[in-house]
Amino acid sequence: MKILYAIQGTGNGHVSRSREIVPLLNQMADVDVLISGTEHEVELPFEVNYQVSGFGFVFGNHGGINYWKTLTENNVVQFFKNIFQFPVQQYDLVINDFEPVTAWACKLKNVPCISLSHQAAVLHPKAPKTKGFDPLAWLVLRYYAPSALKFGFHFKAYADGIYPPVIRKLIRNSEPTNEGHYTCYLPAYNDEHLKHFFNHFPEVSWHVFSKRCKEKYQAENVTFFPVDQVNFQKSFSSCTGFLCGAGFEGPAEAVYLKKKVLVVPMQGQYEQQLNAAAIHELGVPVVQHLDNKSVATVKDWILSEQHIDIELPDQTESILHEVLDAAAQKWPLQIALS
Repeated sequence: MKILYAIQGTGNGHVSRSREIVPLLNQMADVDVLISGTEHEVELPFEVNYQVSGFGFVFGNHGGINYWKTLTENNVVQFFKNIFQFPVQQYDLVINDFEPVTAWACKLKNVPCISLSHQAAVLHPKAPKTKGFDPLAWLVLRYYAPSALKFGFHFKAYADGIYPPVIRKLIRNSEPTNEGHYTCYLPAYNDEHLKHFFNHFPEVSWHVFSKRCKEKYQAENVTFFPVDQVNFQKSFSSCTGFLCGAGFEGPAEAVYLKKKVLVVPMQGQYEQQLNAAAIHELGVPVVQHLDNKSVATVKDWILSEQHIDIELPDQTESILHEVLDAAAQKWPLQIALS
């Protein structure tokens, strides 16, 4: 069977997950890999067969999305050309991690496509929801990368077809320590904003990993680092706590390592609001903004002895078998003949 594994490359989470999935999938089928977008810092240990421009969001400086840059920096014409021109018909099956080019190409050309993503789980009716409903954001999540079958990853197995996070072997095999510092990754905030906020806690040493930082520098109690896998992993595995956006893989890995976690969902990013609702149910504190109003909450978190005790077993191989079995049942003719 010839499979295309398509990855959303506008963030680190999808790419990190692929490091575990693709080698296992290669044992089950003949696999090519596509990435759309280039906003990730995670290196891959396998060949990427296709790199195309996708359609991603551009971070702002104060906790949200820069919609003007999102519109102007995405090449919409090329995006639609990629959809119409990409040869998905060469594949028996596309497994899609929230990647829009191949998802829409499959829909137009009637090629079997399965979603295997966090977004598929977030959209499930039984997954945690926020108090407010954003219909436009829900529609974007629903139709950004459509598919005929959906399987998803979430913090808990809220329903059939929802699985625990894929925790990288790098994390599973690490030996976490506690060297007293706090690690921060909040790409939607600029360095000056973070420095000003963390100066409220002069007794705490902060390691901030910043997309805007070109070389390491110190600013009082805050050390800024360029986003680098080696340095980040060293800081992350030895930190006391992790302060991050309300993404998925980062908070999940921190919980797995028994680190204290606090999340700040990106403004205007409905998926992160849904993630925040889910992880808050596990006992992780959430603040909506890093501003003067949130100083007390962050201070309480620093002083707390947070313990989030959930099981995150390694089920990746069995999940992939379930996905391929579902494909064979949904499209018996295409899969049987391959």
